[in-house]
Amino acid sequence: MLELRHIHKQFGSRALLRDLSLRIAAGEIVALLGPSGCGKSTLLKMVAGLEPADQGSVWFNGQDITQQPPERRGFALMFQDFALFPHLNVLDNVAFGLVEQRLPRAQARQQASAMLGRFGLAAQAQQQVWTLSGGEQQRVALARALITAPRALLLDEPFSALDAELRQSLRDEFRQHIAAAGMATLLVTHDEQEARAMASRAVRLQDGQLQPLW
Repeated sequence: MLELRHIHKQFGSRALLRDLSLRIAAGEIVALLGPSGCGKSTLLKMVAGLEPADQGSVWFNGQDITQQPPERRGFALMFQDFALFPHLNVLDNVAFGLVEQRLPRAQARQQASAMLGRFGLAAQAQQQVWTLSGGEQQRVALARALITAPRALLLDEPFSALDAELRQSLRDEFRQHIAAAGMATLLVTHDEQEARAMASRAVRLQDGQLQPLW
């Protein structure tokens, strides 16, 4: 269970987030919608530990993790631009998180190879990421996020750079992988169609507070 409790964030004279609380169960995808500039990405960064709240706390499975740095939270954050490493091939991009966790490189690559197989990307393992299509790059980004078995997944407009047909197919694929991994997932999007396709529940961030949509 991922929980935000009474989060408040002030920017100058403007209260961007006001006494905001949210719970996300294991395996649940909650969509966070709202207009540009309303604070969606800021809230996501707070969950990840990249941005401090002025007040309030972040909890996971009953433990207050507000003061924990991002690397200790065990969360995976995916941005809309994929954030893949252009100097690494596909296999080493996916293995990167395991290597950072001090797993021997050979073992990390073995696990990365198996993960790529799950995503239908085994044949692309030795390619440079910049040679892949947008959809393939996004699959690599998700494989890299999932391989470390994160406790929660944070998605920031993950499909906005893709064409409509590819967005639809990847939504279904992501939902299936997330359900199989059993992760609490927060999906930031401005697209209500995308939210309905992926999430079991949605909230709108407006005037600093959350309003349930469904």
